[in-house]
Amino acid sequence: MYKRAVDLEALRHNIDAIDNELLSLLARRAQLLPQVIAAKQSKGLPVVDPERERALLDRLVERGADPFPSEAIRAVFREIMSASVSLQRPIRVSFLGPPGTWSHLAARQMFGFAPQYLEESTMSAVVDAVRRGRSDHGVIPVENSTEGSVSPAVDALLAGGVMIRRELILPIEHCLMSRTSDLSGLRRVFSHAQALGQCRNWLAENLPSAQLVQTASTTVAVQEASSDPEAAAVGSPFASELFGLPIVRERIQDHAGNATRFLMVSTEDASPTGDDRTTIAFALSDDGEKGALRRALEDIEEAGVNMTRIESRPRPGASWRYVFLADLVGHRTEAPVASALDRLERRSEGVRVLGSYPRFVPSD
Repeated sequence: MYKRAVDLEALRHNIDAIDNELLSLLARRAQLLPQVIAAKQSKGLPVVDPERERALLDRLVERGADPFPSEAIRAVFREIMSASVSLQRPIRVSFLGPPGTWSHLAARQMFGFAPQYLEESTMSAVVDAVRRGRSDHGVIPVENSTEGSVSPAVDALLAGGVMIRRELILPIEHCLMSRTSDLSGLRRVFSHAQALGQCRNWLAENLPSAQLVQTASTTVAVQEASSDPEAAAVGSPFASELFGLPIVRERIQDHAGNATRFLMVSTEDASPTGDDRTTIAFALSDDGEKGALRRALEDIEEAGVNMTRIESRPRPGASWRYVFLADLVGHRTEAPVASALDRLERRSEGVRVLGSYPRFVPSD
C-alpha cells in the first residue's frame, strides 16, 4: 500500500511538471502574437482566418499524439487558437439565442470559448448585427437534412450586406428533457418548429396525446418545461447541461443522420483553398417564359461547374416571381465559376455572389 502511494505521488509530480511545461509553451506561443498582428496588418489580412485554422488543425490531427485522442487534439488546439485570436483583438460573434440553442453550440464549435457571444432574437438580427458592425461574425442555420431549407435564414442572406465565410455541418441529436421520467404524465412538449419536425414520428409514437407547443428556440422550450411538471422540451444535451433540466430520453430524432448546415457570415468571403463552394442568388428576366430556368442551368453546366443545390424564394414586390439560390462547386475567382457567373449574368436580371468559402470536411 505504501509503495503504491509513493508511486502515485511520483506520477502526479511528473504530470505537474509536464503541465508546467505546457504552460510555458503556451506563453511562448502567445509572445509571438504581436509579430503575427503586425504581419497581418501589413498585408491587410483579417484577424480570424478560418482556412489557416482548418489547415493547422488538420495537420495537428494528422500528426497525432498517440494515445491522445485525435478529436481531443482538435478541441484543445481550437481553444488555443480561440484564445490567441482574442489576445489580438476581442472578437464578437452573434448567434440565434438564447444561450443553449444549436446555433450557440455551432458558434462555439467554430470559434471556441474566447469570443464575446451576442445572442439575437431572430436570424435577420444576427445578419444585421454583422452588417452594421456590432458583431464581427454571425452564425445562422441554413439547412437541415430532415426538414430542408431554413427560410428565415435564406431571407436574411438575401437582404445583403454580408458574405458567407465558412460552413459547418453539425450532427443534431435531440433529447427529451423533463422534471418527470414518466412519459405518461406529460401533457405538453415544447420546442422550436424545426426540432419538433425533426422528431415528428418519435413524438407521435411515444407521446400521441401530448400537445406540441412551438417556441422561439429550443432554449425557450427548456425554460418553459423547467417550471411545468407536466411538460417536456426537445433540445440539445448542451441545453440540458446549461439549465439543469434532466434528460429522460436520448436521440429521439427520426433520422440517425440528422444534421444541420450552419453558415458563418462576415463582411467578406474567403480566399480560394482548392476545395470551395460558392453560393449565388439570381433572378431571371424572363422567368415566366417556358424553359427559362432550364437554359440558366445549362449555362452553369456548359461552364463545367457542378451545382449541388438550388432553391427558390419569392421576390419581394413581384407576385409569383422568384429569386433562385444555388450552390456551385468552386471559388468565384476560379475560371469555371467565373465563366458560369458571366453566362448567367447575361441571361438574368442580376447575379449576386453570397460568398465563396471552404467546403466543410467532417473530421475523422
